[in-house]
This record gives sequence, structure tokens and C-alpha cells, in this order.
Amino acid sequence: MFIGEVNGRPVEGHRVVITGIGAVSACGSGATALFEGLLSGTFNEDRSVPDFDPEVYFSAKEVRRVDRFAQLIVAAAAEAFDDAGIEVTNPDRSASIFGTGIGGMTTLTAQTAILAEKGPKRVTPFLAPMIMPNAGGAQVAMRYGLMGPAETITTACAAGTHAIGYAAHLVASGRVSMAITGGGESILDPVAFAGFGNMTALSTTGKSMPFDVARDGFVMAEGAASLVIESLEHASARGARIYAEILGAASTADAFHITAPREDGAGARRCMELAIADASLTVADVGHINAHGTSTPLNDLAESKAITSLFGEHAPPVTSAKGVTGHSLGGAGALEAVASVMTIDRGIIPPTIGLENLDPAITLDVVQGEPRKLELPVVLSNSFGFGGHNGCLVIGGYH
Repeated sequence: MFIGEVNGRPVEGHRVVITGIGAVSACGSGATALFEGLLSGTFNEDRSVPDFDPEVYFSAKEVRRVDRFAQLIVAAAAEAFDDAGIEVTNPDRSASIFGTGIGGMTTLTAQTAILAEKGPKRVTPFLAPMIMPNAGGAQVAMRYGLMGPAETITTACAAGTHAIGYAAHLVASGRVSMAITGGGESILDPVAFAGFGNMTALSTTGKSMPFDVARDGFVMAEGAASLVIESLEHASARGARIYAEILGAASTADAFHITAPREDGAGARRCMELAIADASLTVADVGHINAHGTSTPLNDLAESKAITSLFGEHAPPVTSAKGVTGHSLGGAGALEAVASVMTIDRGIIPPTIGLENLDPAITLDVVQGEPRKLELPVVLSNSFGFGGHNGCLVIGGYH
């Protein structure tokens, strides 16, 4: 991973390794539940996190003062911290970097109804800290005493991926020695459903069908995921188990339309190209692409064109997790980063659940039906968001 230039020459930074993972999704609580759900196609039909109990992480009083999106982020971070077995010994060099697309929308909707029905005196005094998008990352920083950068990225559906990429560059540059990073979202809310539905972004059938000829929109979901990342030196010094390595990351903008992607996928193509270059790899080194694959007509076709443009006829196997997880907006990229780590760790690519008949306009090798062996342990994970935001991560096996 490059961190800049000196005299016109790229300078490589510290190696960034992944030592802990956590997730809550429509498949259940835990990274293992997420991956098993991707393999089997087992998930909660309404794409909420089943049987989630916030009082595992907060007191009853705190639960009433923390929006659900932040609760989910804390749950994912708690699993990642436990999984990494890490203790924060240098808080000034420890970061909390998270992404979300919207933040506490369910709280805002509920409190707006209270205002209309009962008047301003009944609106919670905790409204601001509940709806602010940075609440999730702030809760994590407070819980674990992280006093380095505590920042939130809000770039719609690319937010989780952008947060992980930014955190990785913080570690690579030496600004911090470890970070907890990821993203989360929870807006299973009538206003959100109405808004996305009226813009015809949601599936009319309630089915997420990435790359399918009959796809007609995404399925709204909630979820969160988190990674503990460290410099290789920091992880090695404490004898940490290493899952994988973040080799590269990139971000670009389409500068085209507030909701629609460029039809030719040029911005997405450039983002993938830059992430692979940041990893000091070539397209031939990529063994799998974890696609954004939202199940919308425009997105899936544009992403297909971008991949084909960059990789040519020899693109690696592609899959989308959203047939199972649904689309959790700012949480999606983080969930897919965890899925990418587990794909490398287990050496197996999950199929694209929901895909029955591949769109003939999409010429990719989309994994469907059964899981497939991962031949090369390098995964490119894509996220593309409203506003023309593109984010890509390159994650590789550690050696």
C-alpha cells in the first residue's frame, strides 16, 4: 500500500493486516453467521438482524439513548475486538473509523411523529447525539478508549468501504498502529421505504436478484460489520492471528449524476484500477471480485461494463452478497469486506443467491448455484454509492 511520493517516486507504507472481524446481518449475529448465510442462502426475510438484543452491549437506559444503527456498529466492533484478542495499550495511536450512509433516521422519524402528536416538550433531549452519523464510531471510541482519529465517512453506499480504506491508509502511514473500522446502517423505516420506493430504486417483488435479467431494484436491509486492522509490526509484537492483509484501496467520483452511475462504468473502472495499483498488483493477480451488485438494472450493468473494460475477457469469478444480505447502504461495504476476508480464510467463494437467469448483457463469470474454490487469494471488493462515490478494496492472503 502506497502512502505518497518522494521525488516523484511512490513510497510504500507499513503492511496492514486484519486480526479481528465482526458482523451483524440478516443472517444473524456474528461473522460466521454471515458467511454461512452467504453459502446456504439462509437469511431473515425482512433483512433485519434477527434476535438482536442491544442490552448485551448497553444498559436499558443507554438503549433508549442510542439509535439502532449505532447499536449495530457497537455489536460488530465488540465481536471484532474479542476476535482479535487485542488490548488498547496506546490509545493515542488507536483509531475508530466508521461509515454510514444516513445515520439515525429511525430516531428522527419517530421523534418527528412525537413532535406532531405531543408537541416540542416531548421530543427527546438526546435527539442530536442519536441521529448524528458519527454516533456509531464515537460510541466505539468511548467504549474502548481510542483517542486517535475518530472519524465518520458518509458517502452513501460506499461509506463502509471508504472508511476501511481510509483507516488502512492511516495505519500504513504510521499515524496509528491499530484501528477499528467498518460501517453500519439501520433505516428499515416507513419514510425510507417510501422515499426509495417512490424513486423506483426498490424491488417491487421483494427479491434481491443481482445480475439477473429480471432484477428490478434493491432490497433494503440493516447490518453492520467491523475489522480490527494493525500494522504488521504491531500485530506480530503481540503474537496476533492474522486473517488477511489490506493490500490496496482507492476512491473516485463519477461526477455524473446524484443517483445514477455512469452507463459505461468509467468511474468504477478507474477506482478498481487505482486500488489494484495501490496494491502493487496487476489484474491477473485478482482471484475474485466481490461486486457491489445491488440488483438494480443500471448499477449491475454499469459495474459489469467496468469490470469487463478493465479485466477483458479473463475477469475473475464475481459474486454479490446482496441476494442474501439485502442492501444495508453504508453498512454494505463493511459486510462485504468481512465476507471477502472469510472467502480468503476458507478458500471458497459463495454463490450469488437470488440469481436465476443471468442477464445476457452481462458477460461476467458470476458464481451461481454452488460455492466455488478460490484459486488466487486476492479479492477485489467494490462499493458504489449515490452521489457517484466509488470505493474499492484489495484484500489478500497473508504470507
